[in-house]
Amino acid sequence: MTVVHLNAACIQALDLTPARLAIERAIATPEPEPLRFQIWLPRAADDPREWSEIPEIRLWFVRLDATYPWLPYFLDWREGELTRYAAMLVPHQFRKTEGISFNVEALELFVMHKLFAIALWLRQQDRVNWPKLQQMAQTLGYEVEEGFFALL
Repeated sequence: MTVVHLNAACIQALDLTPARLAIERAIATPEPEPLRFQIWLPRAADDPREWSEIPEIRLWFVRLDATYPWLPYFLDWREGELTRYAAMLVPHQFRKTEGISFNVEALELFVMHKLFAIALWLRQQDRVNWPKLQQMAQTLGYEVEEGFFALL
């Protein structure tokens, strides 16, 4: 697994360098290791917010997603990294007892946008893998039939 380390300086400067380096290594290999993010940001001990509730971190992820819209394809889905990534971009509520609850319509749009963006990128890279895209959608609670990909 490849870990992208983000610190306060990267986040405050909207510096994508740590992610860019890891992504370039990942796409250069035929079977890349999954990516995950480790965030190092000092905050008060009594700050109850999750990382996805901190505007500066969310903004960094918005920039990352605008630059690499196909990035979710390379995340470590099995370890929850896709859900954490989605939380940076999709409106949600977080409760300690219930976990994360996404805005349903926003999550639907996010999933469809990612399917379109990733499918386009996969074709351009000659890496078509529709079953993996179906698994990605399932990770976020959506079933996508094979026929959908024929439309793309």
